[in-house]
Amino acid sequence: MVRTGYDLSNSVFSPDGRNFQVEYATKAVENGGTAIGIRCKDGVVLAVEKIITSKLLKPGTNKRIATVDKHVGVVSSGLVPDGRHFVSRARDEASSWRRFIKSPIPTSIIASRLGSYVQMYTLYSSVRPFGVTTIIGGWDSEEELPVDGQVGSGPKMGAGGKDESLRSGGPGLYMIEPSGLYWGYYGAATGKGRQVAKGELEKLNLQNGTLSLLEGVKEAARIIYVAHDDSKDKDFELEMTWISGKDGPTKGRHEEVPAKLREEAEKAAKKALEGEDEEDDSSKGDKMEE
Repeated sequence: MVRTGYDLSNSVFSPDGRNFQVEYATKAVENGGTAIGIRCKDGVVLAVEKIITSKLLKPGTNKRIATVDKHVGVVSSGLVPDGRHFVSRARDEASSWRRFIKSPIPTSIIASRLGSYVQMYTLYSSVRPFGVTTIIGGWDSEEELPVDGQVGSGPKMGAGGKDESLRSGGPGLYMIEPSGLYWGYYGAATGKGRQVAKGELEKLNLQNGTLSLLEGVKEAARIIYVAHDDSKDKDFELEMTWISGKDGPTKGRHEEVPAKLREEAEKAAKKALEGEDEEDDSSKGDKMEE
């Protein structure tokens, strides 16, 4: 199918039902650094491979993971300016919810609102899709959610009745794609090394809910290093944040992983990667002898 004319506008589908502008945006994401999110039994870990594009860049600056509300963090892969605008919009949504609803915005609600916002940029010819895929992680505290699952009084059943699902606290992890599509995940990955990262995440069996937050930090570092292994010629910084419940290390807040803990996780990741390389070399030698 020839693309001529069908990739010039957002609002035009090709005869076989494709939106090429959205596909181009997805390609932009695939050129970005690997970003992952891990939902643990007691929190969420976010990590990103921040490629160093210049030796003149100051270490620790140009953060790729941002705090949207005290209990919600966002990491994106793709076009950095698009990611910053996305964060700005997310903060507006969180602030608006607090102003009118008088409580922190649930992670599922902010994912839904931002998914709709991103999807709006695929509908009109005057705009273009976001060139980022974003992972949202948060911890919803039952104590801070509205009483009886809603604000104010209302019927106990039927239309406008109490929605008990709003009271489900705990960790939440969502990923929003350039099309506006979003899903809830136990482990999410995007960026250049997403396929390798997804494979490693699947090995963790996160559905069992047995992985602790501290273990999640170590696994996140290892997975980023494994995903980066294909582009060893480029230096990168590992940026990691985490969120736990009020009884955990972050007290319900989205914070950077302490430098000491991050460095320990990086050392363990490098050691594991070196061990895998040695095993590969030995296996190749055995095959040659055969």
